[in-house]
Amino acid sequence: MSEEPVANKRSPLKDRPLRNPGQSLDEEIGQLISDYALGPVVFAPLMVSITALEWAKYYQSAPPSPLVYSAIAVPSIAYAVLRFFSVRHEVKNRKLGRDGEKAVGQFLEQLRGQGYRVFHDVIGDGFNLDHVLIGPAGVFTVETKTHSKPARNARIDFDGEIIRIDGCEPDRSPVVQARAQASWLREILCESTGREFKVRSVIVYPGWFVDHTGPRSRSIWVLNAKALPTFLEHEPPQLSGEEIQLVSFHLSRFIRAESRAAD
Repeated sequence: MSEEPVANKRSPLKDRPLRNPGQSLDEEIGQLISDYALGPVVFAPLMVSITALEWAKYYQSAPPSPLVYSAIAVPSIAYAVLRFFSVRHEVKNRKLGRDGEKAVGQFLEQLRGQGYRVFHDVIGDGFNLDHVLIGPAGVFTVETKTHSKPARNARIDFDGEIIRIDGCEPDRSPVVQARAQASWLREILCESTGREFKVRSVIVYPGWFVDHTGPRSRSIWVLNAKALPTFLEHEPPQLSGEEIQLVSFHLSRFIRAESRAAD
C-alpha cells in the first residue's frame, strides 16, 4: 500500500511541548551569533580570498588590482574581529545565565516526588519567568541569578528588601523584578481560573552563600537552590491536590496558547 502524500499528513502531537530551562537564553545566544557575528565572520574570509587571488595575479604579471581589495579586506577583518570579541562577551554572559537556569531547573525537577509541578521559561510580555513551582506549599516564581564569584568569601546579604553581592547592590533590583513577576503570574491565574491564588517569589543564587541579615519574609525568599527544599518543608500546606492540578492545568494551557500565538 502506498503512503499518503506528505501534504495530507500532520503532526501526531496535539499540544506543543512545554519550554525547557534556559530556553529563552539559548534563543538569545543564537540570535546574537546570527545578527552580530555570522555576517562579518563570513565576509572577512571572503575578502581575504579575493585579495589573495588578486595578489597572485600581480605576481603572475596578470593585470592586478590588489590595492583596491586590500583596502576593503583590512577594515573588514578589523570589523569582524571587533564584532567577534564583542559578541563573545555577550554570549559568555548569556551562557552563564543559561547554565545556571538549567542547573536550577534540574534541581527543581527533583521536587516532583514531593508533589510539586515544575514549569520552565514561562514567557510574558517582554520578559520570562525562569521557573514556576506549584505544590503543597503554594505557587512560587523562581528567578535564577547566576554570577561569577571570587574563589573565597563569596557572600550575598539580604536584609528583606535589598540584595548585596559581595557588598555591592545590583544596578537593577532583583527584589523589585521578582515581585513584579509574581504579581503578573497572580493576575494570569486569576483571569484563567477565576480564583485568587497567592504567588510568592524565590530568587536563587547558584553556588553562593546567602545570609539573611534582616527579618525573614514569607513573601520573598533569597537563597541557594539547595536550601529550597528545607524552606518548603517548613511551610504550612497552602494548596490541596485538586488545587495543584487546577493551577498547573491553567498555566500549561496559557503557555501553549502563547506559543501558538508567537508563530
